[in-house]
Amino acid sequence: MHHTLNILGIETSCDETAVAIFEGEPTAGQGRILAERVASQIPTHARFGGIVPEVASREHLAALPGLVAETMREAGLHWRDLHGIAVTAGPGLMGALLVGVAFARAAGRAAGLPVFPIHHMEGHLLAPGIAAALPPFPFISLLVSGGHTMLVRVDGIGRYTVIGQTIDDAAGECFDKSARLLGLPYPGGPEIARLAAGGDARRFPLPRPMLQHDNLNFSFSGLKTAVMLATKSCAHEPDEQWKHDLAAAIEAAITEVLIAKSVRACRQHGVAHLVIAGGVAANQTLRARLQAEASQYGLSIHLPDPRYCTDNGAMIAFACYCQVIADRHPPEAWDARARWPLQTVSAH
Repeated sequence: MHHTLNILGIETSCDETAVAIFEGEPTAGQGRILAERVASQIPTHARFGGIVPEVASREHLAALPGLVAETMREAGLHWRDLHGIAVTAGPGLMGALLVGVAFARAAGRAAGLPVFPIHHMEGHLLAPGIAAALPPFPFISLLVSGGHTMLVRVDGIGRYTVIGQTIDDAAGECFDKSARLLGLPYPGGPEIARLAAGGDARRFPLPRPMLQHDNLNFSFSGLKTAVMLATKSCAHEPDEQWKHDLAAAIEAAITEVLIAKSVRACRQHGVAHLVIAGGVAANQTLRARLQAEASQYGLSIHLPDPRYCTDNGAMIAFACYCQVIADRHPPEAWDARARWPLQTVSAH
């Protein structure tokens, strides 16, 4: 094994074109991001109120080659200095994934480098390890983003068991849809957080879906319906304070459910470490409440740097590095997969 490993990570699963180079030293067990770029498509999709898959694919196609060239230049590396290319192979939007996969395969063939297909959620799951050490195994990870809300038991690199997940909308989707009802732009999470800062969450007694159920699953569609009814009842109010109060109530309801289920998962599995990852993990209210709640139960909380909560290339390069040092090899045959259950990411 090389003394240092340089891995190029490419992420195009949704609405961010992201590239990064991770340099790791397997013997020392640490590493760092040499350079990274993220081109967000949010302004493009905002006018549609959500992501348009065909538009996303075209934007990735236009942005990716330039981003890779810039990242390599900033890192001061040539293709011959790399040891592998990591690319998100799923889950995600099929057309968007194919742009990244086709580029990675072509570059790998041209430069004689191995190409590793990385599971998008494995990237999020391991992202807290980019800037700090991951907690000891086993740990519980709460993955919360626009498309996913799940609790995962992590017993090692490549050893993942999904122990709870949403049966309808993801938490991020609930933020987005609630924001749309409030007339806020896409993406909804940061917008609701901004409004919530000046609001009284107690004004609207929103439901806490599935909180009483003893299982570890989530459901957010009932909450979305309650938000719709609340916006209709307040539509004619002269001042805008109700929007601040409702935003605070939405944020409180979602964070309360996420925290309660996460703590329950740790206690049921007798695990003392909790990792939160994915776009919603950047929410300040969630982070603050979690720290308070966790110390009460003697849990240690591990959060990624906020910039590694949303989709990024660093997490893909880092997940690949973790696989390499855990002696996992890329499969013989693989392809982009729009749907790819995390459970099937085998350790072999």
